[in-house]
Amino acid sequence: MNDKKFYITTPIYYPSDKLHIGHAYCTVATDAMARYKRLCGYDVMFLTGTDEHGQKIEDKAKEAGVTPKEYVDNIVEGPKGVLDLWKLMNISNDRFIRTTDGYHVSAIQKIFKQMYDNGDIYKGTYKGKYCKPCESFWTESQLVDGKCPDCGRDVVDAEEEAYFFRLSMYADRVRRLLEDTDFLEPRSRVHEMVNNFIKPGLEDLCVSRTSFTWGIPVDFDPGHVVYVWIDALSNYITALGFMNDRYDDYEKYWPADVHFVGKEIVRFHSIIWPAMLMSLGEPLPKKVYGHGWLLLGGGKMSKSKGNIVDPYLLSERYGVDALRFFLLRSFPFGSDGNFTNELLIQTINVDLANDLGNLVSRTTAMAEKYFGGKLPEAKQSAELDKELISLTTGLRARYEEQMERFQFQNALEEVFKVVQRANKYIDENAPWTLAKDMEANGPRLAHVLYNLLETVRVCTVLLTPFMPESCEKIFAQIGAGPDAQTWDSAAQWGVLPAAVSVAKGENLFPRIDLNKELAELDRIQEEAKKAALPAIEIEPQLEEKVDFDTFCKSDFRAVKVKDCQNVKKSDKLLKFTLDDGTGADRQILSGIAKWYKPEELIGKTLVAIVNLPPRKMMGQESQGMLISAVHTEKGEECLHLLMVDDAIPAGAKLC
Repeated sequence: MNDKKFYITTPIYYPSDKLHIGHAYCTVATDAMARYKRLCGYDVMFLTGTDEHGQKIEDKAKEAGVTPKEYVDNIVEGPKGVLDLWKLMNISNDRFIRTTDGYHVSAIQKIFKQMYDNGDIYKGTYKGKYCKPCESFWTESQLVDGKCPDCGRDVVDAEEEAYFFRLSMYADRVRRLLEDTDFLEPRSRVHEMVNNFIKPGLEDLCVSRTSFTWGIPVDFDPGHVVYVWIDALSNYITALGFMNDRYDDYEKYWPADVHFVGKEIVRFHSIIWPAMLMSLGEPLPKKVYGHGWLLLGGGKMSKSKGNIVDPYLLSERYGVDALRFFLLRSFPFGSDGNFTNELLIQTINVDLANDLGNLVSRTTAMAEKYFGGKLPEAKQSAELDKELISLTTGLRARYEEQMERFQFQNALEEVFKVVQRANKYIDENAPWTLAKDMEANGPRLAHVLYNLLETVRVCTVLLTPFMPESCEKIFAQIGAGPDAQTWDSAAQWGVLPAAVSVAKGENLFPRIDLNKELAELDRIQEEAKKAALPAIEIEPQLEEKVDFDTFCKSDFRAVKVKDCQNVKKSDKLLKFTLDDGTGADRQILSGIAKWYKPEELIGKTLVAIVNLPPRKMMGQESQGMLISAVHTEKGEECLHLLMVDDAIPAGAKLC
């Protein structure tokens, strides 16, 4: 029985219908950590999943004309959904939870009832501010410029009967947890939580809603649904069998060793979650680690920004392992990182193509060229070998120190110091020169190549959590069997057989022409933008020509809308009272009621032909015609009134 247990989680994701590489960032990091711990010999439980309840899901489903369950099923299980993305990114999760799973639903009802029975949940009335996108409640004082402090979007007034969790009662205990232990990292997150939320006064938390239905019902008061964060946070224990009989490994894995979460949800995980567990009388997780965001142009990543962020496209062009490597090599895990296509390509070129790829390719190619792929058993140590061997044998300890602190970037930096030293070792020993006299230098050449292969082996063992498929191919090329791929072997020198067999394979990381690739990505992005535009049909131009003098007879004038009203008994007509600059009001009737409401046009400056003969419409006189543009979009006629700058005075002639 393995006594070394490690339980690691990502937050369960809101099932967005626009997945981008930012969604994969935290999960790739969690996967690398889980693979690292398995490599070290731990019995690992790696949990991820989807958070599928809440008002915004209900609203989106309504917009799509489907039920909420149909909506989330498609996004989680459908083409390019969450499960597809995790498969693409080679995520090795042991368990996947959906908050719509029956066992989770019944467990949440029991959790809510226990907290209620403990006296920690009570009934009242909620009145305050609510951010629908974040599904967060805020007090007026917590808003930033009147908007949600997390996402910066508008909040709405909310008032409804609700249950409340006595979060305030746990304020002191939570503050001591944050300030006196290393429960929350990085440390900067502690200051944010204490100064922004606890010191101003931790208020009781609204934990039920009655204004929508897509959620887990409070079984003893069915008009209420459980607040989505009570539902979502509890997944970390329900997925192990807490208060359900689906699983039975809660005692085995809980408390969690670490929750990896984005910084925007640190508040929920470091304040609300421990308070909930205190209420339930359950152990707290050992650590919450709040990582930064991937940014585009200084803002949080989204599909609307100007870089290619489609993980499917990026993986297809550069490979999944290169993408995984880039995410953890380029940005400190606890800080924000600015994603650009240029940085991605440069990282692939410098680290993977120039350094690692070049080392593997040159070493295996020389072993084939000079020894037919099978090294002779030759040991000829020299002074030139000592630094490389020493650096390599000490690598595992340096790497382990950084991985245990979740400093993926620094761990990879340690590996690539050795890779770079090995490339320098090639130049120092000049195998091509040694090969000119194989009789005299053959044993030395074989030993140089063996040292390079051993260095590659150790580095590849430690790169496996980051690039599992590529590392498997490297092991095959350098002749490293299963015993040469273990954690223990990474701290040893001489594990490869002296007469190792080498087979140069494919170039794993081809170099990319930066300028050409950026131009191609720009082209792809522009095509994607065009493809996303709705299909628009424009009426064909008239072939009949109008002579210039006839055209000049039409008098186009700027007119300002003084009043606009619906015409009684007409679904189409709006009646405009217009200032045309003459000092007398002009009345024009226009059949645009389908596209415009009267009140939104008052004060606008429009364009009218004012010298048309008057005509009667619905018994009222129309003195001219307003100019508009018409097209067909998705089979439906669309109309847009021509509006001009309000600085243009009424009556100004357009020519």
